[in-house]
Amino acid sequence: MTEHDARNRIPAEWLVKLRAARDRAHVPYSRHPVAALVVGADGAIHCACNVETAHFKSVCAEAGAISAMVSAGEKRIREVWILGPGPNPCPPCGDCRQRIHEFADGQTRIHVVDTDGRILKSHALSELLPEAFGGP
Repeated sequence: MTEHDARNRIPAEWLVKLRAARDRAHVPYSRHPVAALVVGADGAIHCACNVETAHFKSVCAEAGAISAMVSAGEKRIREVWILGPGPNPCPPCGDCRQRIHEFADGQTRIHVVDTDGRILKSHALSELLPEAFGGP
């Protein structure tokens, strides 16, 4: 368990970033705003929201955060934090589980939080994506 798991809460400054990103999500079709924050191996954080388009090839929040991390020069994910639209857990979709795997390992923690910052679910990536393929 990480330090954050022990407290069962996300760091306050990270929650502020997640809320702000989720509030900026472009979700005219699903009305399902999501924000994701990835922590790189260097400790830097990268946050993004989901962006939907009319052709339904949308960009998930996790994909955006990973792109921001890679654009900043980092290639390894230490942990992932996800904030969905409501009180229920909003884990990453299958595509994003694979995206995370490309830059993480099976023990990388994925935390799903509510609007108040409480951890609703926390999983090792290997629990969410057993028998993953490819990647480093």
